[in-house]
Amino acid sequence: MKPPAEKLSPKQERALVALLDCGEIQAASERAGVSDVTLWRWLQQPDFQARYRAARRQLVETAIAQLQSDCTTAARVLREVAEDREAPASSRVAAARAIIEQSISAVQLTDLQAEVEEIKRLLAEREGIKSATLARA
Repeated sequence: MKPPAEKLSPKQERALVALLDCGEIQAASERAGVSDVTLWRWLQQPDFQARYRAARRQLVETAIAQLQSDCTTAARVLREVAEDREAPASSRVAAARAIIEQSISAVQLTDLQAEVEEIKRLLAEREGIKSATLARA
């Protein structure tokens, strides 16, 4: 969903940024230089709500992308700890366990994804048969 075309005022833009930074109406309104009531009223407006949701979504997507890029480093660190003969046994075991658990989870997720795709295909096929039967009737 893309943000509405209507432009926000500079104060509303400041309030939007403050809401993203602070997460609370009172702190955000102080930072933006507007009253709590004004900010609350803006949050009831569909255009402002849509822009706020879109901005939050973008913020979360950016954080997820950063976490995904950090996964390579984390996996390398786990492997290094697991292979380090001088590391405490408890650290090596914990790293090995994390690698195994994540590998199992990845396989399970891949299997579930394949099952969901098969269910979707069967449902689409079933709907196609049902539509063809209804069209003949």
